Amino acid sequence: MKQIVVGAALDEQGRPVACELLPGNATDVKLFFPAIKALQSRFAAGSFCVVADRGMISKATLQALEAPGSGIDYILGCRMRRNKEVRDEVLEAEAEAIQQLHFERQASEEPLVLEVKEVHIEDRRYIVCFNPEQAKKDAADRQAIVQSLREKLKQGDKALVGNKGYRKYLKREGEQAAFRIDEEKLQEEARYDGLWVLRTNTPLSAHQVAFQYKQLWMVEQAFRAVKSVLETRPIYHKCDDTIRGHVFCSFLALMLMKELLSRLEAAGKILEWEDIKQDLTALREVEIAMDGKDRYFLRTELRGCCFEVLKAAGVAVPPTLRR
Repeated sequence: MKQIVVGAALDEQGRPVACELLPGNATDVKLFFPAIKALQSRFAAGSFCVVADRGMISKATLQALEAPGSGIDYILGCRMRRNKEVRDEVLEAEAEAIQQLHFERQASEEPLVLEVKEVHIEDRRYIVCFNPEQAKKDAADRQAIVQSLREKLKQGDKALVGNKGYRKYLKREGEQAAFRIDEEKLQEEARYDGLWVLRTNTPLSAHQVAFQYKQLWMVEQAFRAVKSVLETRPIYHKCDDTIRGHVFCSFLALMLMKELLSRLEAAGKILEWEDIKQDLTALREVEIAMDGKDRYFLRTELRGCCFEVLKAAGVAVPPTLRR
């Protein structure tokens, strides 16, 4: 099965402004810097800020971002366990003040509460974020794994080694020794509950840095919509141009969907996309011929959210009966 890498640039409202197809046999890290330089050139952006999670960044990419004259600011997620400076210095550093930040959530009226502290190591600026809700979830998930692991160990340990979720909490003293739970590893993992660390070279406040990083959910949401809601996959084309056209049409449809939902939200209407599709699909116009001479068009009843959707799109509702 052949693969392609699809990249998308979204604006601050979550609307796609560009999409790009890249070779599927290259890693995200290798493609990342050339892609953002291409976007910078395409849009003639004098100032540019990249927000990326920890899986997208390599040491070489970071050096390129910080090179003199790159013209690129960044907010990057850090690998807490693998990065020695983050693990041993940033997380252990004492902050002058811990700020409590509140962010609105789509699915709840209760705000998301984060605690952040700012840490400087030489000329490197870090923002440490702590989510108490996520910390509780991380601890509960780990406890569930360990509890299941203890039960499995009673039945024999060989079958557990291939399970990554179990293996990270196991150890043995010698090749012939039985596996047992690594209590030190459990304590070490608890240290990271609810935490993530950001590195930035921007002059933005800690609140703004955390907020911009949280906006990455819009990118994830966009790709979920393209893959599931808009049913981009599977792709049956074989030529490069037709594959590009297929993906482009998906992102064009996503842009139109986002624009419609934005207009509805501005009008105070929060609607589900599936309901919109269902109600619009039921809207039909039937042609009727009378004695082979007069022809009429009969519109079906407006059901559900049809009126609000057509109004938001600026489309006049056709009369119930027209000649």
